[in-house]
Amino acid sequence: MMRNVACALLIASMMPVCASAQNRSGDAYTRYELLAPETSSFKIIYDVSAVSPGAKFFFNPIRRGSIATDESVIDLMTGRPLEFKEVSGAEARESGLPSADLDGRYIRVALARVVPEGGEARIRIIKTYKDPKSYFRDGEAIVFDRPLGIRRNAVVLPAGHELISCNFPSQILEEADGRIAISFMNANPGQAALVLRAKAMAGRQPTTPAPAPTGSSRQASAAPATIARASEPPLGRVRVFERAVQDREIVYFLHEPQMHAFSLYHDFTETRDGVDRYLNIVRRGSTVSNPSAKLLDTGEALKTETLKGAAITKAGITIGEPIQADSEVVVVRFPAVKAGQSLRIRIEETYTDPARYQLINDELMWRRSFGRARNDMVLPGGWYLTVSSMPATVSQMPDGRIRLSFVNARPDSLDVFVKARRR
Repeated sequence: MMRNVACALLIASMMPVCASAQNRSGDAYTRYELLAPETSSFKIIYDVSAVSPGAKFFFNPIRRGSIATDESVIDLMTGRPLEFKEVSGAEARESGLPSADLDGRYIRVALARVVPEGGEARIRIIKTYKDPKSYFRDGEAIVFDRPLGIRRNAVVLPAGHELISCNFPSQILEEADGRIAISFMNANPGQAALVLRAKAMAGRQPTTPAPAPTGSSRQASAAPATIARASEPPLGRVRVFERAVQDREIVYFLHEPQMHAFSLYHDFTETRDGVDRYLNIVRRGSTVSNPSAKLLDTGEALKTETLKGAAITKAGITIGEPIQADSEVVVVRFPAVKAGQSLRIRIEETYTDPARYQLINDELMWRRSFGRARNDMVLPGGWYLTVSSMPATVSQMPDGRIRLSFVNARPDSLDVFVKARRR
């Protein structure tokens, strides 16, 4: 019980703050679709989670210099439209955002349900901005020049345009309709000062590419985290998925190294119609204990069970590999997802893994391969960091523990090795 309370407090302290404690948000992703250049307009699709417990509204600021039109808001759990209103800074303050800019304007969204303790309300805000300072012509080129504070973004060029320059390291993807998308994750502390240049392809009509070579960026949430290396497919069948749109998050909390154990929580969104379970296959050499799960959208606890060896076969479960006596899987069951809807789920569990977590010569040593784009690791109390084999953002938690955040924008795995010593 105490571990769960401590974990909940730590999770709450890790949530990013948006404008004020009454308007905290997380897991944000923005997609910009550039419209015809002469309009200086672009469509914005903004996915975000409201995470302030008890919140009834979410406030989205309208950037100064931009004119917002064609606004709509969707509750991502149910797929239903939400009520919203464009309000002044004074109105935002009166209705729950005390730090609102009195000279600013906001989209105030009435959430479908009060944000549960330790949960979140996921919404999609859709709007069109007209902003000649951000999107304009420069000779024969079109330019999208806009500082982006959200960490995960994609910009889609108008049909019939090719990318000629991009100043921020990005994935380049082809949409199902032939448009070119530029997608990136920003791991730096400041805004991404993005500048894109593109030009029309003379006499070129937009084409629809064959589905085999690449995957649409909006399909990426259900896509694998990596491109397989062991048995490479023929070039004509390679599929590339958008990394930034992947919304899985994992946070590891290391126990004392003598225990070889660490707790974790793993958040993911299930969007596939009819799916009613999640299978968490335990890595060989590890053992799992204390599994639990909940639906973040409502705070509802979910049923879990751990199956081993023959019990997996008896349950009719396929794990993508031969089932052996030491095979182990955690099964999380939830209400079947309906078409157009989605569920956000958190799984918590404790792993014991002596091969990858040890105390050697009074040094904590931990090794893990991260296949997902975003992973955090927290050292046990009383330890200081001495080695991280992969670049990480380092911060100190309110209780003094050291946290490492790894962001991998590439479609491959990070092999992370960490060392620490007692203070």
